[in-house]
Amino acid sequence: MFRNLATIFATFAALMLAGAAHADAAKGKEVFVKTNCNSCHGMTGKGDGPVAAALDPKPRDYTKGDFKFDANGDGTAGTDEDLALVIKNGAAAYGGSAMMMPNPTLSDADIALLIGYIRSLKQ
Repeated sequence: MFRNLATIFATFAALMLAGAAHADAAKGKEVFVKTNCNSCHGMTGKGDGPVAAALDPKPRDYTKGDFKFDANGDGTAGTDEDLALVIKNGAAAYGGSAMMMPNPTLSDADIALLIGYIRSLKQ
């Protein structure tokens, strides 16, 4: 009986976490649109937004899931902290394109939601 209860509980917990991740991704998408990330990165994150054609270098394609900046200097590029720093301070602060503008007014909570959404775009 306990084994069945444990299985039921584990399944329920997994479903709850999946639902929470989906809800957070939806909230992150709202931040993505609100801060106009979609104008360069596109609604699906492929770097094909309406402004992208005029940009060189092209915006990052989030569906690939690769990130080049080690903004926090820990030796690993593309951690959540790295993404948060690039979002907050802009890519130019880390040797990237000045086209990736800083977003200093975003709250830490909104940045976390945005990172969750960006990560959800990986195919």
